[in-house]
Amino acid sequence: MTAIISVERLDKSFGNHAALREVGFEIASGEMVTLIGPSGSGKSTLLRHLIGLTRADRQSHGHVRVLDRDVQRQGRLVGARREQRRRAGYIFQQFNLVGRLSVLTNVLIGHLGAMPRWRALMGRFTQYERDLALRALERVGIVGLAHQRANTLSGGQMQRVAIARALVQEAEVIFADEPIASLDPRSAREVMEILQRINREDGRTIVVTLHQVEVARRYCRRAIALKQGRLYYDGPIEGLTDSRLQTLYENAGLDELESRQPDHRMATPLHAVG
Repeated sequence: MTAIISVERLDKSFGNHAALREVGFEIASGEMVTLIGPSGSGKSTLLRHLIGLTRADRQSHGHVRVLDRDVQRQGRLVGARREQRRRAGYIFQQFNLVGRLSVLTNVLIGHLGAMPRWRALMGRFTQYERDLALRALERVGIVGLAHQRANTLSGGQMQRVAIARALVQEAEVIFADEPIASLDPRSAREVMEILQRINREDGRTIVVTLHQVEVARRYCRRAIALKQGRLYYDGPIEGLTDSRLQTLYENAGLDELESRQPDHRMATPLHAVG
């Protein structure tokens, strides 16, 4: 399959700390991939490089290419046209909704990049665009909340709005940074099931950072694991065995180890880890 995401020799430092070191991999169209690793391993930093929110070290020879265009090359971000930018969606851990606006309007914001600039600036949406947003809300199971203010929703509902916004954006690739980190087990399961369904039904590529190993095992077919900023494992999720996980997290603290234990309401037990 053709690579839709390509990363080569990516380096990123914060002062004297090397957050990413010589990271490289490819992701094919239609894959659902998890980025995992201990806290501070570079997962979120890597994801931000893929969407172009962070640039690599200037002395780096790194290269990031997404959807047939350069995102960054040799420590410099590469600009993109509106229609190129909207092909990649980003779901934040903290939702990034406009609380005073309705759920429907928050979803419609995802369509701004496809609209003429004058209409986008005025926030004038057609009935077709409103119907598009309502269908997206129906897909994530909250169409009945369309006219409710976003700041009245629960965390799980807010994350569904963020997913619907990416659908209306018509993003071909969806990057999700710890989308279930602040959710209760039931909401987390529902959000992951929605992302999995979008991947399977639409064929959209999804890259999601996760802290919970068992969630990754349940919903993703491939794992890319980072340890101390380096690529530790890249392959089928089945190959991320308990022994590999023990090595991956061997220097993690007690809180980190406990956070990897499964919630039995959401996943099967993870034996021999901890």
